[in-house]
Amino acid sequence: MSGWAMALFRRDLRLSVRVGGSALVGVLFFLAVVTVIPFGVGPDLNLLARIGPAILWIGALLATLLGLDRLFQADREDGTLDLMMMSGRPLELVVLVKCLAHWIATGLPLVVAAPLLGVFLNLDPVSMGAVTLTLLVGTPALTLIGAIGASLTVSLRKGGLLLAVLVIPIAIPVLIFGVSSADAAIHDPVPFLTPFLILCALTLIAAVVGPVASAAALRFSSD
Repeated sequence: MSGWAMALFRRDLRLSVRVGGSALVGVLFFLAVVTVIPFGVGPDLNLLARIGPAILWIGALLATLLGLDRLFQADREDGTLDLMMMSGRPLELVVLVKCLAHWIATGLPLVVAAPLLGVFLNLDPVSMGAVTLTLLVGTPALTLIGAIGASLTVSLRKGGLLLAVLVIPIAIPVLIFGVSSADAAIHDPVPFLTPFLILCALTLIAAVVGPVASAAALRFSSD
């Protein structure tokens, strides 16, 4: 990583931790989702263990959406985004670095918290390991897909709801294969490797398409 990219990464990482406590807010929201859903499902521990991976993945998706509306908006408001676009640096690489910083500040804490929250859902160690591994591989795709929605709504004052409407349908395949691979490791209806490799492929595709689409949307919004 070049010097300017490293400087941008450190800057965004510091801002993600400071402004609103994104990492802490995401983990607290994740905790709220995981603890509230069992009250609605009931005290059936076997049922909780079966739907536990889906609950954790849905919680991770919703928690990831919390801070995405500020991914580019804060830089647009203070003029930093315009300077980045006029600097001559590849805008796609700028978006990728910002997504990496956002994931480390908000997505990685969710991955770390997943095994602890799995206790609330009666998950055994194998299940916790499978869900954590799929979240580690899949949550970067959620951030990269979310960056597309964030760039499309960057010019809106309150685009958080619109961002969710745009991002959630596109993120459904990641959610499907994340839950499928975790279920495969737990219940073994299909080989674990098949949906897990598809999940990895979705993340790699998002790493290519996400920055390109986000950069195009940012250029369009600046015109």
